[in-house]
Amino acid sequence: MAENLDYASSGVDIDLEGSAVSALVSSLAKSVRSPGTKGAPVDLPGGFGGLIEFGENYLALATDGVGSKLSIASKLNQWHGVGIDCMAMNVNDLLCVGAEPIAFVDYIAVPKPDPEVHQAIGRSLAEACRRAKVTLAGGETASLPGIVNELDLSGTALGWLPKGKEITGSNLQEGDLLIGLPSSGTHSNGYSLVRNVVKHCSADWSDVAPFSVSSSRIERFTDGEITLGEIFLNPTRIYCDEIVGLIQDGPCDSSNIHAICHVTGGGLSNLLRLHDSLGWHIENPLPILPEFEWVQQNGNITDKEMHRTFNMGCGMIIAVSDSIATEVCAWLNERLPGCQIIGKVVDNGRKVTHSNPEIVFEHY
Repeated sequence: MAENLDYASSGVDIDLEGSAVSALVSSLAKSVRSPGTKGAPVDLPGGFGGLIEFGENYLALATDGVGSKLSIASKLNQWHGVGIDCMAMNVNDLLCVGAEPIAFVDYIAVPKPDPEVHQAIGRSLAEACRRAKVTLAGGETASLPGIVNELDLSGTALGWLPKGKEITGSNLQEGDLLIGLPSSGTHSNGYSLVRNVVKHCSADWSDVAPFSVSSSRIERFTDGEITLGEIFLNPTRIYCDEIVGLIQDGPCDSSNIHAICHVTGGGLSNLLRLHDSLGWHIENPLPILPEFEWVQQNGNITDKEMHRTFNMGCGMIIAVSDSIATEVCAWLNERLPGCQIIGKVVDNGRKVTHSNPEIVFEHY
């Protein structure tokens, strides 16, 4: 059995990544586009997506990749979900600024082209476009022998929103309520740690899962009992239907939606990106999915490390005015069962606290 595994010892140091990103951003030059002109940047807290001026509207951009989840897909030669993962990691970020995703481009880097693999990824991207309701506007495939050892897949999503409708967190107030939207599983974060746990406990991706999982949640690619590979390759949930619908046709004015958080790498600490002084208390968390419990048990991982690495069953969090939270939650549940009010915005000096006292985050 593994002893006290964590994300950093598995090869991904979130704090170091944060420092590297800060160093990169600090070195970037200011935009050559003048304020107020098309293409000029718009200041936006949180960093889930970037906004630029475009006449009476804003365009929104996000870029991301699938990450080391691809290593499992490669080992099992199962690519049906990776295009969905790539799409989800991008469009879900755009949703956080209030944008409707409309287009996507992909980038595939390989040591050597494989027509069958590329065809499978193409089918997956086509399904991803259907789920996100976006156009695949182009892409690029690069053969990079000696630079990449396994296939890598990333992409960029484009969205739009009317000026004045951006969701930035600036309207957050103490007492706003938090609605958690359930994830489909591990999504596309924390896989260096997942793979380390599987290695240390001598498991195999083809093993039958040693825990019970609802078959309705898992997109199957084998017959018989559900395997670890199927669980950890389950595609990331795309939340476009629910959140675009809420913003455009929901039961409340969109001005009552004060912040949206995509729970990715960094887990609940992502909430700290949305406001520079207010904090967050999770008092009624969504149920923890069994795969996370299995990872934690077999890796002897602390509660805090789990909630900083994984979504733990909650893929998105929406902060809304307390007066309309119950109505919004009911509206979301009609479209995605399992949504619930999980906590509230608090004035605690910019911290994330939790019903589990071990889970406290003071920096992203």
